[in-house]
Amino acid sequence: MRIATWNVNSLTARLPRVVEWIGYAQPDVLCLQETKQADSAFPHGAFEQLGYESAHHGDGRWNGVAIVSRVGLDQVSTGLGSPHDGEGTRLISADCGGIRVFSVYVPNGRSLEDEHYAAKLAWLAALRRLLADSASPSDLVAVCGDFNVAPEDRDVWDIGHFDGMTHVSGPERAALAALEDWGLVDTFRRLYPQEGLFSWWDYRGGAFHQHRGMRIDLVLATWPLAEVARYALIDRAARRGEKPSDHAPVFVDFAMDGVGGASGRIGSGPGSVEARHSGTERRP
Repeated sequence: MRIATWNVNSLTARLPRVVEWIGYAQPDVLCLQETKQADSAFPHGAFEQLGYESAHHGDGRWNGVAIVSRVGLDQVSTGLGSPHDGEGTRLISADCGGIRVFSVYVPNGRSLEDEHYAAKLAWLAALRRLLADSASPSDLVAVCGDFNVAPEDRDVWDIGHFDGMTHVSGPERAALAALEDWGLVDTFRRLYPQEGLFSWWDYRGGAFHQHRGMRIDLVLATWPLAEVARYALIDRAARRGEKPSDHAPVFVDFAMDGVGGASGRIGSGPGSVEARHSGTERRP
């Protein structure tokens, strides 16, 4: 099963790119963030034409999250169920092909001195409580999205550049580590330990072409799922072209026959996303 996540930075602006990417990447489940759409505006029909069910949580402002699935979409739930939902429409979850999938858009935090930074830490703590209350580390759970945290120094182009800034601070990384302590694994890092693997690049200053980026888009999974992760990719090609999102999509392939006999399709063939990358290319 291929599970993907992509902060599209406005689905209204980038729906054609998302449709194109689905056509060649063929994800079984796609988690979207920053749709910037109200529920009434979400293009369910466009995904239905591709063979996908979809669920969305948004109010038309700066946030908005969705799950798009062709392996089932049941027991949809939105929000943290706590006062921290005041930070916006940032979480949706559903059962997809036997996996509880969360699409999350963690608050940015703005700066270390800003009240939004404390709200970011509180939001991540609330996410951990939600997982502890609603799931077990022995379940099949995938928490995917834009975490707005680079887990380690190797996940940014130059750690010195980010001194005193959000996304790399100790408390943010500790809050992310608390999710891993509960029972989640960074599946991409389990497969690929190299430096220089980024999923976000600033629009300004030629950051993308100079490869000055950060890896903040993650697919975290409980161990029973993480141990059957076989392949992953940050699709740098989807960050190129006219009017791209500032994020690239990230996907992980899981061999579902290794977790109780379920069958999953691993994309391949001349029209697949693998055909657009060399066999050794792991740079996003």
